[in-house]
Amino acid sequence: LEPLPVDKVIAGLPAAIENLKEDNWLNAAEAIMTTDIVAKGTSRRITLGGKQITITGISKGSGMIHPNMATMLGYIATDAAVSQAALESIIHYAVNKSFNCITVDGDTSTNDSLILIATNQAGNTEIIENNADFITLRDALTDVAIELAQAIVRDGEGATKFMTVSVEGGRDEAECRKVAYAIAHSPLIKTAFFASDPNLGRILAAIGYAGVDNLDVNALKLYLGDVLVAENGGRAAAYLEEQGSAVMKEPEILVRVDLARGNAECTVWTCDFSYDYVKINADYRS
Repeated sequence: LEPLPVDKVIAGLPAAIENLKEDNWLNAAEAIMTTDIVAKGTSRRITLGGKQITITGISKGSGMIHPNMATMLGYIATDAAVSQAALESIIHYAVNKSFNCITVDGDTSTNDSLILIATNQAGNTEIIENNADFITLRDALTDVAIELAQAIVRDGEGATKFMTVSVEGGRDEAECRKVAYAIAHSPLIKTAFFASDPNLGRILAAIGYAGVDNLDVNALKLYLGDVLVAENGGRAAAYLEEQGSAVMKEPEILVRVDLARGNAECTVWTCDFSYDYVKINADYRS
């Protein structure tokens, strides 16, 4: 591990403070980039109690991205008046619907952070947990977090495709996550997606080794986009290879698995592995 040049950081603080501006979000988004190709940010406004509320966020990340965040930074700010307890509840909810649902390469880091800030300047009545305004603010902040998290996957190192992995019909969310991550982490699946290869065997193998107890492989169904590709323990009778190939050529692809054993569900987002992923990580050292 290389120590940070703390003296240089401290020396730069006065200039950073002097440069504080309301419209410096893009500069901040660019400043935190490493192997990122594009700066990531979003903003939106909602109305609570007759007052306009602004929510703005930026994020950074491209590689070493895995659920429970990873080498990523996220900063979201709102001018809403909101209690500390409500803010804590919101950030836990939002992160588990967003940054903890993305993976680029399955590698994590100690350097991840998500910071949620409320300045209490909007003039609304303070939001506390579990009232109507709390739910509205929570959902809006979560939408911002999801957009920022998905932007990281879209900018994954060398990525050419954005993949949504949706698992439904589970007994609980935990087993749905196991299946979703098994698919999203698999190098064989990710390279097949880069090649636009509808390799059903690789996806079905990942479902099988995900660790779901007593999984009935004859009951589950696998879809690529809207195309049913596997059922009854094998390839769907009506499925044609051309259908799968057409889906796989798209820049955004949905992989949907129905475990047919309950009502739980989970969605994660990932990207493919290309030649450039290897080049970037062979040449890059932090």
